[in-house]
Amino acid sequence: MRVVIPGGSGQIGRLLCRDFLKRGWEVVVLGRGTQPKGLCDVRYARWDGKNAGDWCGEIDSSDVVVQLAGRSVDCRYNQSNRKEILESRVDSTRAIISAIQSARVAPRLLLQASTATIYSHRYDQPNDDVNGEIGGDETDVPATWRFSIDVARAWEAAAQESELPCTRLVLMRSAMTMSPDRGGVFDVLLKLVRCGLGGTNGDGRQFVSWIHEVDFVHAVHWLIEHEQLDGPVNLCSPNPIPNAQFMKTLRDCWGQRIGLPATKWMLEIGAMLMRTETELILKSRRVVPRRLVESGFEFQFPDWSEAAADLCRRYADPS
Repeated sequence: MRVVIPGGSGQIGRLLCRDFLKRGWEVVVLGRGTQPKGLCDVRYARWDGKNAGDWCGEIDSSDVVVQLAGRSVDCRYNQSNRKEILESRVDSTRAIISAIQSARVAPRLLLQASTATIYSHRYDQPNDDVNGEIGGDETDVPATWRFSIDVARAWEAAAQESELPCTRLVLMRSAMTMSPDRGGVFDVLLKLVRCGLGGTNGDGRQFVSWIHEVDFVHAVHWLIEHEQLDGPVNLCSPNPIPNAQFMKTLRDCWGQRIGLPATKWMLEIGAMLMRTETELILKSRRVVPRRLVESGFEFQFPDWSEAAADLCRRYADPS
């Protein structure tokens, strides 16, 4: 099996690279700079994320392309960053689509990254990948939240705007992937807990959608193996929970008794200091993986209590 991963040097890409290499697969990562540390066992090819080049030869005759390229959204949504967030996703996706169309032997599968943020901010009905409500029309959310939905829509549209007669397309609408790797979202949340700041965020009612790294990697293999799955597929735990419960469970698993809450205005100040956005914390993402479950997929960590316990144990002992 030969897999090409544009943008494979980030947290998600590294998780997949480690797993694919253990299986004896050939892995090619497309990136903009020099080969990152920790990816010495993969073949690394440079690209600019926009224009055709020698890297297109890596797409030809590959089995699977996992398109993860795009600027991190962990930043302030000023005009410059918004432009880069949008263009890095749309341009790189169009470049990959063009390379697949030009290939003598096209890959049989394109796993296109997307995000569970595409769904509406809601507390009541969960959003699934069959009847879920795409966001953008809410009147009670900040403009920055609508921007994220616009990006997600444009990202998916770029993957769907051209025909790929020989390549199955799956849009992976992923929730936050939790792994004990340093620098990931779990690392950030646990640092708050360890400092006694991991209390309820805002009113704590907003739902947190998440997926354990083991289930994420397993889901990717499931998508590779099950050819009946195409189009949007939610990659998330079947049990999203309110923020207050989510943070309390994480504190309990780490053994931290203190968890100072943070009001909305406190989070706004903190987000400015950390140069990020409160959407990552305050938006209610109540998302469930209907298509995965109905296809027979079984989660190893369906509940946050077991997932958090495993992640905390592995974080404390990386060996």
